[in-house]
Amino acid sequence: MNRMTARVVRTLRARLLALVCGAQGARRDAGMVTSEYAMGIVAAVGFAVLLYQVVTSDVVAEQLQALVKRALSAGA
Repeated sequence: MNRMTARVVRTLRARLLALVCGAQGARRDAGMVTSEYAMGIVAAVGFAVLLYQVVTSDVVAEQLQALVKRALSAGA
C-alpha cells in the first residue's frame, strides 16, 4: 500500500470512528446530514482507491488473465 492510500485509509478510519462514537445517542432523528453524506463519499472513494490498488497489482492481473483464458478455452 503506498503512502497516499495508507493516509486516506488512516484518515477515513479515524473520522468514521469519531462519527460513530461521538454522535451515538446525541440525536434521535433518522435522517442524515450533509457531513454524513460527505463521509459516505469519502468512504466510497477510499474503498475505490484500495480496490484499484488490489485489482491493478501484478498478482491479481495474472490471476484474472488465467481465469479468462481458462473460461475461453473451456468451450473449445
